Amino acid sequence: MTARLLKLDTTPDLADQVYRVLLDAISAGTLQPGQRITQDELAEQLAVSRQPVMQALRLLKKDGFVQDAPLTSGPAGRSRGLQVTPLDPTWIAQVYEVRGALDGLAVRLAAERRTPLDPALLANGRAAVKRGDIKAMIDADLAFHTALYRAAQNPLIEQSALLHWHHIRRAMGEALQSAMLREPVWDEHEAIAKAVARGDVARADALMREHSSRASTTLGEQMTARARANDTPSPPARKAHPRQLRGHRLPR
Repeated sequence: MTARLLKLDTTPDLADQVYRVLLDAISAGTLQPGQRITQDELAEQLAVSRQPVMQALRLLKKDGFVQDAPLTSGPAGRSRGLQVTPLDPTWIAQVYEVRGALDGLAVRLAAERRTPLDPALLANGRAAVKRGDIKAMIDADLAFHTALYRAAQNPLIEQSALLHWHHIRRAMGEALQSAMLREPVWDEHEAIAKAVARGDVARADALMREHSSRASTTLGEQMTARARANDTPSPPARKAHPRQLRGHRLPR
């Protein structure tokens, strides 16, 4: 007997596109920690119906990128709504601990194999820095680390690392708001790539440990400074500007 299955529609595909657009905006800081968001405003900016936005926000909430906002009073009475989840320094530090362990394993295995990395990985990262394109910087960073995972020739490293990458992307989006940090990241990447290609396992491992530790420490300091600069840990609630998602629109 053939099993009876429910028909699927095309909405989940659109919801996934909305999810990725909103995640990019959260990662790049276009939608800021603590900022209130509404289905109607997002649907209008992205030129889609409320349904895929609702589904995308449900996924973002499940993954910890948005959360219930504090209750507010207005003409319609008391309402909660949603807000971009404030960054938690403790959680981000824990994510970087896991990432550092995986990156260290990957770089050691890659160095043992003397695997050269594509120079375009570094060129793309530096080009993104020159343009000041934070999303492109994050994408280039992911591409570099993914290349290391694959050079290690252990698929479990990449699979494990990518489980936490969305949170790392968001942390990177916060850190890269400081222009002073952008170029040094790629200097560190270049040094790691050279050590891997030479087969210098100890040097590659040490450089990666320094890279991960510096990223975690710097981000923690930035988040602490931001919290001290505000009366509360999260920035004041405000509505998204109608043009705020420019550059993050859905593909036509």
